[in-house]
Amino acid sequence: MNDLETLPAGDGPATGEDMAARVLRRLAGRCVVLVGMMGAGKTSVGKRLATRFGVEFADADVEIEAAAKKTIPEIFAEHGEDYFRQGEKRVIARLLRDRCQVIATGGGAYMNAETRKAIHETGISIWLKAEWDLLFDRVKRRANRPLLQTEDPEGTLRRLVEIRYPVYAEADITVLSRDVPHEQMVDAVLAALDAWLEKEANGA
Repeated sequence: MNDLETLPAGDGPATGEDMAARVLRRLAGRCVVLVGMMGAGKTSVGKRLATRFGVEFADADVEIEAAAKKTIPEIFAEHGEDYFRQGEKRVIARLLRDRCQVIATGGGAYMNAETRKAIHETGISIWLKAEWDLLFDRVKRRANRPLLQTEDPEGTLRRLVEIRYPVYAEADITVLSRDVPHEQMVDAVLAALDAWLEKEANGA
C-alpha cells in the first residue's frame, strides 16, 4: 500500500493555504492517521497539521488516559500491555468514527491487525519514519515510555524498530521524520498527502 516514495522535509513554503484546502477537500471527511515509533514526532506534527486544516487533533494516548482515568505507565503497571492494547484498539476505532480529524497513534497501535484494517478502510495513514539515532536521542531523556523501562533500553528500541518497521511500511504514505523545525515537517506531510490524493483522484 505504501506506493509513495519518502519525501524530504524542508523543501520550502510550497504548502500554503491553497494546498491545505485542496487536501482537506480531497480527504472527503476521512481522518489523517499518523503512525510510527515513539519519538517520531507524531503529536508535534499532528497538532500543527490539524491547525493547517482547521480540524480537530486527537492524541490516542491522551484519549486512552482520559477514558481510563490513569496514565499509560499506570495502566501498564496495573493491568499489563495486553489490557492496554485492547483499550487502545477501542479508542482508535471510536476516533475513526468521528468527524474528519488528525489522529496521532501510539507506537504499538498500528501493529494490531484490526486497527490497521480500520485505518485503511476509513482514513489515510502516514508513517513518520525516523532513523534509529534520532529516535533514541529523543526518547532516552523521558521516563514515560513503559516499553523502554528495561535494563537495556537501547537494545529494546532496536528490537522494536526491527519488528515494527516492516508493519509501518504498510501505511499509505511514508514521510521521513527529520530533526528540523516542526513547520517544515508539516510542509512535507502536506506535500505527501497532496501527491497521494492526486494519484487517488486520477485512479492511479
